[in-house]
Amino acid sequence: MSKFNTIEEIQCWQEGIKLAKQIYDLKRKSELFKRDFSFIDQIQRASISIPSNIAEGYERQSNQEFIHFLYIAKGSCGEVRTQLFIGYEIGYIIKPDFENLNLLCLKISKMIMSLIKVLRTFKP
Repeated sequence: MSKFNTIEEIQCWQEGIKLAKQIYDLKRKSELFKRDFSFIDQIQRASISIPSNIAEGYERQSNQEFIHFLYIAKGSCGEVRTQLFIGYEIGYIIKPDFENLNLLCLKISKMIMSLIKVLRTFKP
């Protein structure tokens, strides 16, 4: 199993929590965004899915299962990025917020991939 003692030690999980919080904060900033309940629900669920899947995989106590859930979390990063692009294009998200959140998603995705590579080579 991985070398982490707790989920809180995993940096991509920490960043995923930050992303989910910032997605929730968007709702307070935009009246248009606030009114589109299905869009809000979708992007919030996808953002929550990132740290949730990292945590679920970690708790499975096997590198193979951890890697599986990391790939799901990575897919959720792509989903959030797509929704950010759509939100920006339709005027729900202002450019600075879009750029910040998009970069954070990219960062998390790269961190997840790096962790996957480490776990593949880790020998218990």
